[in-house]
Amino acid sequence: MASKSELRARALERRDATGPDFRSRASAVIAARVVALLAGFAPRSLAAYVAMRSEVDPAAIVAAARDRGIAVGLPVVLPEGGLAFLRHEADDPLHPGGFGTSVPAAHAVPVEPEVIIVPLVGFDRSGTRIGYGKAHYDRTIARLRARGLAPVLIGVAFSAQEVDTIPHEPHDVRLDLIVTETEILDFRTQGAGPR
Repeated sequence: MASKSELRARALERRDATGPDFRSRASAVIAARVVALLAGFAPRSLAAYVAMRSEVDPAAIVAAARDRGIAVGLPVVLPEGGLAFLRHEADDPLHPGGFGTSVPAAHAVPVEPEVIIVPLVGFDRSGTRIGYGKAHYDRTIARLRARGLAPVLIGVAFSAQEVDTIPHEPHDVRLDLIVTETEILDFRTQGAGPR
């Protein structure tokens, strides 16, 4: 079985090989699917992210959430690791964060998300994801759960990012759903192990 670092490199290579036109069209399809899911979940708060490099762009998801009165938080890396999600309105400026990210102002109000739109590098059909290797989302979700919160975890990816099998470690948080431009994978009833 390939290591996570090998799978990450392969998935990133495939994602980067998709062209900007494809990414724009596929992101629109993914966003429409996620927005339809949000109607069923009816969250009061949502965490998303600002796309960088060749990631799925969730901007249309964020815009639709705001239109429905859903509070939107964007991630900021905490000094001790993990993330805080800070409230961001459409007119608020974004500031440079670490690793090429764009983040809300430091004084923004924290959001406790009921749904988290999770970026990923690669995924498999058990709901396991590969991120950039810092485990920020795993740690953050573990902290939320330790406080009794249970946000719905929706990974967004291009189908080209799928890999055969990702080695699952105890700290790895499985996603509830993964939405691509070709399908919606729902792991909530599969009993696929630790959530």
